Amino acid sequence: MSPLMPSETAPQSRIWMAFPSKGYTLGDTAADADEARSTWAAVARAVLEFEPVTMVVDPADDEVARRYLSAGVDIVHAPLDDAWMRDIGPSFVYDEGRLAGVDWIFNGWGAQDWATWDNDARVASYVLEQAGVPRIESSIVNEGGGFHVDGEGTVLVTETVQLDQGRNPAAAKADIEAELARTIGATKVVWLPRGLTRDSMQFGTRGHVDIVATIPSPGVLLLHDQRNPDHPDHRVMAEVEASLRDTTDAAGRTWDIRKVPAPQTISDDEGPVDYSYLNHLVVNDGVIACSFDDAHDAEAVSILADAYPGRRVVTVDARPLFERGGGIHCITQQQPA
Repeated sequence: MSPLMPSETAPQSRIWMAFPSKGYTLGDTAADADEARSTWAAVARAVLEFEPVTMVVDPADDEVARRYLSAGVDIVHAPLDDAWMRDIGPSFVYDEGRLAGVDWIFNGWGAQDWATWDNDARVASYVLEQAGVPRIESSIVNEGGGFHVDGEGTVLVTETVQLDQGRNPAAAKADIEAELARTIGATKVVWLPRGLTRDSMQFGTRGHVDIVATIPSPGVLLLHDQRNPDHPDHRVMAEVEASLRDTTDAAGRTWDIRKVPAPQTISDDEGPVDYSYLNHLVVNDGVIACSFDDAHDAEAVSILADAYPGRRVVTVDARPLFERGGGIHCITQQQPA
């Protein structure tokens, strides 16, 4: 039997994160650095209300990290390039009932010219060593933000990520599907045509699914809904939704699609934003959700509360994260119980 990656709603033992150390995430000024560190620390603090957090910190940043992080955060040390643990960390699976972790190849989101990844490419292996669980090596370039599972064999991916020429230039869909079957137990891979517009620009991932759609429970799909026709994602999401009409999950269910509004804010100095409430983290008895000081925050929280019954929704202002290219889901990685 292949390993199987459980749903993000399955019981967890802890959340892994990485502390911003340098590069694009930390920014150019002291104020930028303070904002990044404070936001990562705020997410860790929110998670601690529900379960333990382990933060990977670059040894050079130990002192500054301890100034920002709550006393309850467990700190371990490894060299880092950046701080997107969802993408550089392992994807935990159950292999014959025991916990293991998939170590994907990481190459800076398709060898992007602004990224460095010598250290980050080793983080998944380090985390698995710290967690004391076996490592499953993968032959493909992939990131945790580039797919979502339902825990029953269904996997959501985007054609612009796994088939990206900068990631897996020789791969066909069948090759990716075979590797996802071998590593995380995928029996049904649902291919979305692309991700959001901003995410396809210079500092994006070229289409991560975790700001587009997620599966809160088998057969249910939460979908990003850009209601404003002046935003290019209005058309993108119409295309994505159309692509889902004839798909089912691994059990053959047609999707119960529930639309989550995009924030009303549609642009910043760089162009159209990809602010998304889909980029939330499910934890034991809770959901850590993105807020944007936006008129749609309350509606999104209500939809998430309905989609994850029995879990308390806690919000953290995610604007500093999205300005740096991601959200709450992007900087966290759950370790199943």
